[in-house]
Amino acid sequence: MKESSLLARMWKARVVYLFIAPYFILFILFQLIPLVWSFVLSFHQWSGLGDMTFIGFDNYRRLFTSEQFRQVLFNTLFYWAVSIVTIIPISLLLATAINSPWLKRRSLIQTMTFLPYIISWVAAALVFRMLFDHEVGLINISLNALGLQAQPWLISTRLSKIPITILIIWRLVPWYMLIIYSGLKSVDLQYYEAAVIEGANALQRLIKITIPLISTILFFCFITLTIETFRIFAQPYALTQGGPGNSSMSIVQYLYINGFEFFNLGYASTVGYALALILLAVSSLQLRNMVKRNKEMNM
Repeated sequence: MKESSLLARMWKARVVYLFIAPYFILFILFQLIPLVWSFVLSFHQWSGLGDMTFIGFDNYRRLFTSEQFRQVLFNTLFYWAVSIVTIIPISLLLATAINSPWLKRRSLIQTMTFLPYIISWVAAALVFRMLFDHEVGLINISLNALGLQAQPWLISTRLSKIPITILIIWRLVPWYMLIIYSGLKSVDLQYYEAAVIEGANALQRLIKITIPLISTILFFCFITLTIETFRIFAQPYALTQGGPGNSSMSIVQYLYINGFEFFNLGYASTVGYALALILLAVSSLQLRNMVKRNKEMNM
């Protein structure tokens, strides 16, 4: 009886289901099926043509013993760590400054600060490649003008990650500044007025009022920035091609090379699932810390 009543209600709402059906069809075709297929593929060796060979956990054993994978994992963690400790604080300071009542020409400043984000990654990377060129780049020309030694930014295993990191910071700060700024607009100004009466300075108001009240926004920025930095591809690919050696290669570029240059699709699927597990672990750890801190604050 319950099943028949459920089917009857579904039949009455068939027009509604018809309208939402395209989303589920596209989800199944382009997300669910590839997700399951790539998991199955991670246990096989396949070049995209011919028969697949079942090899069990060999791809996972290769992943954990690969020196190249450890290097690209270190590179990606480096990009992530530097991005977390720079982008969110810079974005917070800029958003606080823009939200200040004394700021004039607020709309113009907001537009100017947001401009880097609307430039595509590839276009920005090509510009940065010219800026950091070791022979004719503007950065080295400026260093020489100051009496300093020019640096091989893009061809040095020691320095190759620096231009990529600067590019990531330069382009992502405007986006997270906008997110934090939207959160600041929801903070009641009475908190700041009371703090000023109590004699709190700007830094104390930032630490004691602003950050706690927008902690949820900052947590959202942390999660999205983590996903963003672990997914970087265009930046090292356009600037250094992941080199010299593997000194600046990211995990996604490593996945791309194995999947679409070497056509080792099984191993590339394994790298993809390893990346997903890393993101899940980092996000879960931060979520756990966030919940714990909220409980302590409520107590």
